[in-house]
Amino acid sequence: MTPPSDHSAVKALVFDVFGTVVDWRTSLIADFMWWGKQRGITADWTALVDGWRGMYMASMDDVRKHPERGYVMLDDLHRRSLDKLVEKFAIKGLTEADLDYLTKGWHRLHPWPDSVAGLTRLKTKFVIAPLSNGNVALLTNMAKFAGLPWDLILSAELFEHYKPDPETYLGAAKLLCLKPEEVMMVAAHNGDLAAAQKNGLKTAFVARPTEYGPLQKVDFEATGNWDIVARDFGGIADRLGC
Repeated sequence: MTPPSDHSAVKALVFDVFGTVVDWRTSLIADFMWWGKQRGITADWTALVDGWRGMYMASMDDVRKHPERGYVMLDDLHRRSLDKLVEKFAIKGLTEADLDYLTKGWHRLHPWPDSVAGLTRLKTKFVIAPLSNGNVALLTNMAKFAGLPWDLILSAELFEHYKPDPETYLGAAKLLCLKPEEVMMVAAHNGDLAAAQKNGLKTAFVARPTEYGPLQKVDFEATGNWDIVARDFGGIADRLGC
């Protein structure tokens, strides 16, 4: 493997969010189990959450394949997937308000233990922002809920393209008035970093081996020649002198 390239020119760090910054699976399962007890609604919430995430990529691919239909933000894709899962799992008695609560569960995700402290350190030296497929309202509400200290919100919604489309990575650099090589993409997913690197961004990998719980199959370790590979966000801050 060749030595990582110099990253002294980096001025901004952009982050994948679901799985990299926040623990979506544990957060949603705990939220829905508590909520289900309050409402007296019984369901296999773990299976629903895993099934929901399992529909994520396909729902975005459908938007990509049908540009004539226009861009559809992630909240709306999540709701469409939820409606199918409620039917599949035969969950009865849900009102419109209930379905809205469940959909907005993605706005109420808890950070990994190192996320807030690591982001706070990185913020002292760099512009930091999400670069997520989540829509702007979702990411803003999540930041308020989880205490994420972003400088601004960068979302696929702004570019009307989902990652890994080039428009997301290049669009983020453009909005920041930076060259791609002045922006570092941070993710727990090798595929996300490969797409960012292909578009000229610097890259940092942090493994989140429990993201998918027992269903995790990939991303246990770095598989590309990334500029930084660290154990957690604190490790990235160490490498970048924060």
